[in-house]
Amino acid sequence: MDIIFLREVRADTVIGVYDWERTAAQTIEIDLEIGIPSDTPCHSDDIGDTIHYGVVVERLRQSLEEQHFLLLEALAEHIAKMVREEFGAPWVRVAVTKLGILPGVKRVGVQIERGHRPS
Repeated sequence: MDIIFLREVRADTVIGVYDWERTAAQTIEIDLEIGIPSDTPCHSDDIGDTIHYGVVVERLRQSLEEQHFLLLEALAEHIAKMVREEFGAPWVRVAVTKLGILPGVKRVGVQIERGHRPS
């Protein structure tokens, strides 16, 4: 399977279980690995045959402005579902990270995989 990856995508959203976390948007970091449905774009060299990563990032940021979550797990699930359903990815790995949210801890996050990745 061919995979598109996006690393350290930053976006602002309201997320957290504590009231103090929900008073303002936080910058989170997202890493995505997106399975491409076929190897056609490798041969066609046509953007229409692949998942357009610029559109994925645009849609992701739009979604995070509109929806807020309590848990990183729920946010990661939302992103995975969006990428699979709206962009037709057969497999996705999503990592979502809060930056500097705990004293002495640089990053806190969760990573999930959804779909089927051929072996």
